[in-house]
Amino acid sequence: MSEAFYRLGDGHVVVQLRLTPKGGRDALDGVVALSDGRLVLQARVRAAPDKGAANAAVEAVLAKALGVPRSAVMLVSGHTARLKSLRVDGDVEAIAARLAALAG
Repeated sequence: MSEAFYRLGDGHVVVQLRLTPKGGRDALDGVVALSDGRLVLQARVRAAPDKGAANAAVEAVLAKALGVPRSAVMLVSGHTARLKSLRVDGDVEAIAARLAALAG
């Protein structure tokens, strides 16, 4: 079940995420199911969705949680939506293990 919110690639992992901007704190809040049954990682950031500030903040939060450099995380879809896909470059097995731990 926990793997449903991310996909493993060649040298990267793509994470499906739901972002709440202006959420009061910068944090990952675990995995939640959407109304259509898809699983996503729930995140919140203090930044407002203005000129990409919230997107940059969620990239930084995810990088810190996964123990990768900020430059290894890139938003690939959902630039103006709450549902986003982020690509994380690095050791796929280590990233997958940390994501599984975040899922609880």
